Amino acid sequence: MTREVRGGHAMTEEQAEFVRLARDFAAAEIRPRAREVDEADHALPAEIWEKAAAVGLTSFMIPEEYGGGGVTDLVTQCLVQEELCHGDISLGNLTTSAGFFAAPVLELGTEEQKRRFLTPLCSGVPPLTALAVTEPGVGSDAAALTTRAVHDGDSYVLNGQKAWISNGPFADLFVIFATVAPGTRSKGITAFVVPRDAAGLTIGRPMPKTGQRGIACAELFLEDVRVPVADRLGEEGQGFRGLMRTFDASRVLIGAACTGLSRAALDATLAYAREREQFGMKIIEHQAVAFRLADMAVKVDVSHLVTMRAARLFDAGESITQEAAVAKLTASENAMWCAWAAVQTHGGWGYSREYLVEKWMRDAKLEEIEEGTSDIQRLIISRSLRS
Repeated sequence: MTREVRGGHAMTEEQAEFVRLARDFAAAEIRPRAREVDEADHALPAEIWEKAAAVGLTSFMIPEEYGGGGVTDLVTQCLVQEELCHGDISLGNLTTSAGFFAAPVLELGTEEQKRRFLTPLCSGVPPLTALAVTEPGVGSDAAALTTRAVHDGDSYVLNGQKAWISNGPFADLFVIFATVAPGTRSKGITAFVVPRDAAGLTIGRPMPKTGQRGIACAELFLEDVRVPVADRLGEEGQGFRGLMRTFDASRVLIGAACTGLSRAALDATLAYAREREQFGMKIIEHQAVAFRLADMAVKVDVSHLVTMRAARLFDAGESITQEAAVAKLTASENAMWCAWAAVQTHGGWGYSREYLVEKWMRDAKLEEIEEGTSDIQRLIISRSLRS
């Protein structure tokens, strides 16, 4: 059976069930806690994480053979992500963060590694995980990372520093990217799974952030961290390929997350504009406000459509580097605009903490920066046009 949904996408009954689960969870558990978590100074919202795990939302994207929900297609993942982030983009991203760790394991790992590292993520109270690429001097140019991995017998010795690692303060497992051949850029990049308690790994304090405080970030300091060869994902030099495939999918998922935020901003602004009166009428009857709402609605639909196009192409096995960049660029900039429009329409109340719209504006800004800034997305798109 199929059912038509917004954007003309026909969902299977299974997809519809996952979407309903995500929508109900977001309404009952995520939205009501959003303000509290935002003001909690980057503390781990463990109760939300545990409740999400109990209903399968932290592991729905992991294959069934490892205990997960088996939702391995990107289209369904995006539909779920959008609903969770309609509740709150920070907590929605936290809920599905295991998928970010799982992606390079699935792409590069052996069958033994997949069972060893992914099965615990599907347990009753799963461990938190993180992906460590960014460094203090390396952001958008991931091929330039300098964290070093030296092969020494049956292990590797890692030295370096990572920054802005999501879930870093609380993660139990990390996929850390390092180079085995400094100066060769992508050719030497290799991925390793490293536990939190590895000797020589020091985790910094939560880094202060403007928004998305539901996911705490930290620096990692690696000083002679020994990692068994058995915990290397793929062969030496294969890490960058796995990372880029991960980025393609994650950028599309960011598109879905941003669409959820944009929808939330539109819904809240519509509700406010229908109630607020100025100059003897509801403000939605003023053309300036009505046109702004119309632009918000258009941007929500465009974000959804370009995201779903990229997801369908990914599921079909196509190379989607350009389409992923289009989805990420479009949806993130639309989210920032919609959040701005929500604040503008709420006026002075939008600038206060009385409403969530000011938080959403702070949250949205991150999406124009993480996983490749808007400038990087434009660079990717422009290069594809020249080829």
